[in-house]
Amino acid sequence: MKRALTVLLTAAMIAGTMAGCGGSGKNVSYKDGTYTGVSETHENEDEDDVAGNGYGMVEITIKDNVITDCVYTTYELDGTQKDENYGKGSDGSVANRDYYNKAQKALAACEQYAVQLVETNSLDEVDAISGATINYEEFKQAVTEALKEAQE
Repeated sequence: MKRALTVLLTAAMIAGTMAGCGGSGKNVSYKDGTYTGVSETHENEDEDDVAGNGYGMVEITIKDNVITDCVYTTYELDGTQKDENYGKGSDGSVANRDYYNKAQKALAACEQYAVQLVETNSLDEVDAISGATINYEEFKQAVTEALKEAQE
């Protein structure tokens, strides 16, 4: 229940922030340049469940009030970038194939979130991908922070 309430409040906060800037930036002017935003950290309440723990960072490039590039990278809580080794054991082997596949699917979704943002130029039009909803929430938070920095 506590987790559901936290997710609901976070979603409401993000929606309120995006409503203030029209979600797509149509009512807001942005300075040309490259801007970085970082999400809050996500940490599961169960210490044994590390799936999805970490945070996300975006780097957005804006030219003539249009998002021309977006790179979204996710990190473990210790700052290690999630990459092709994400979901492997500490010895570099795949001990749990299902866990590794889920981790890699979530990682691949990060690239799709960035592509969707550039294609649509609207955070409201970036769709969540099943299996990567934590990354989706982190992406929205990070983009919101970067766009705040870019506002004129």
